[in-house]
Amino acid sequence: MRIIAFGDIHMDTDKVADIPAIKSAEHIIVTGDITNYGSSLDAKTVLKRLRTVNSSILAVAGNLDQPDVADYLEDIEMSLHGRVRMIEGLGIMGLGGSNYTPFNTPYEFSEQELGGLLASGFNQLKETENLILVSHTPPMETNTDRLLNGRHVGSYAVRRFIEEKQPLLCLTGHIHESRGQDYIGRTQVLNPGMLKEGGYIEVLYENSEISAAIHLI
Repeated sequence: MRIIAFGDIHMDTDKVADIPAIKSAEHIIVTGDITNYGSSLDAKTVLKRLRTVNSSILAVAGNLDQPDVADYLEDIEMSLHGRVRMIEGLGIMGLGGSNYTPFNTPYEFSEQELGGLLASGFNQLKETENLILVSHTPPMETNTDRLLNGRHVGSYAVRRFIEEKQPLLCLTGHIHESRGQDYIGRTQVLNPGMLKEGGYIEVLYENSEISAAIHLI
């Protein structure tokens, strides 16, 4: 199974069709910020474009999406937020929004709320060790949550969850300038940066074996 993941679209879908193998991938995962402070109508426009390339899409809303984007993703059965979907024995669990920022963006949560959403999602998981976490906000103190000034701004709740539950992967975004990867225990954490800058993640999963890497178009 091939999964193509990307996020921080911000209404700009120009590079989507250029991603190698995206049309034949079994699934697309969108890691948030579908719009740029936009509503469900804006998200519908973006997702309509994505569906012309590949219709099998799962997603979370980002902090720059209005809350009704998250509701819309639920309505069209694409949402991963606070829930798990099982695909070929692989659990895919999501967390939308972000921890609090200085900018009072539309879709933010306290660390306590993020922890509760993660716990709720994980409690839906049946017996499996094969889990991917899709979190718009990256875990704190990694190579994926660092601003240009070096300050780490990720989520402590996401980091604690990863330390305790050790998913196979964490697919994240949010901090555009922090494209890269890191590890927390066995968990590989990947942030491909903004889609318009050409970053995406390819995940390959077969016979309970998984590999993932960031690529540039």
